Amino acid sequence: MKIGIIGGTGGMGNLFSQVFRNAGHEVLIAGRNTPLKKEDIARLADVIVISVPIRDTVSVIYEIAPLLGEHQILADLTSLKIDPVNAMMCSKARVIGLHPMFGPTVGTIQGQTIVATPARCHENDLSFFQKIFESQGARVTITTAEEHDRMMAVIQGLTHFKAILLAGTMRRLGISPADTESYMSPVYRIETGIAGRLLAQNPDLYADILCMNPQVPSVLDTCKQAFDEMLCIIQEGDRNAFTGEFLASREWYGSFCDQAQKETDLLIQAMVSR
Repeated sequence: MKIGIIGGTGGMGNLFSQVFRNAGHEVLIAGRNTPLKKEDIARLADVIVISVPIRDTVSVIYEIAPLLGEHQILADLTSLKIDPVNAMMCSKARVIGLHPMFGPTVGTIQGQTIVATPARCHENDLSFFQKIFESQGARVTITTAEEHDRMMAVIQGLTHFKAILLAGTMRRLGISPADTESYMSPVYRIETGIAGRLLAQNPDLYADILCMNPQVPSVLDTCKQAFDEMLCIIQEGDRNAFTGEFLASREWYGSFCDQAQKETDLLIQAMVSR
């Protein structure tokens, strides 16, 4: 089967080019400086995968949608799903949204999660991707575009916001990671390491993730509410209220607390044994 990747000359497109080649498929690539253009991919490929920045995804889909037929599968690798899936539905192709829950620097999809949001497709179309990804060690989570974006507002939006906020607070305090080096605990190193990892990457990606998901603001409003309540408790020195908040969250997390402690213990052991 011919799989065409639009935007496949770097990043996630390049990684998935190799994933599809590993599965024995012919891969066609269209990028800014390739002989093939996106119109060629639309004409030649059985499966078309869009791998361009989030802000460009919908416009690229609309450009090629009129060229596609019912015999083709159209997919994307975008961190948001509602708008790209709706755009893909304007074509005659079968439609499956895809979101790899990792960055292109991982090198392999072994042990990673890929979310699939089938919209208009045959059962065999979904199993086509599942077999390829699972055979190379990935886990496939199937959901709707709406539920995907709701979850990403927390999994990506809230998490990335917290990391950027940590770095921004330290910057405003005039305290750099280097200043804290001799005081670092393993947990603090993990938290600042996550922030540093994020800041080492392209800010446009995170701007798209936080600013283009319409469900992120309401999540951050809730975060602000929780922050304000905790700030008030701490300012008043109300230990009983603090304990109540702490235990309520522990109960909400349930057995994940024990799992997280074991997993982070392993991570800490790996860090200190370097």
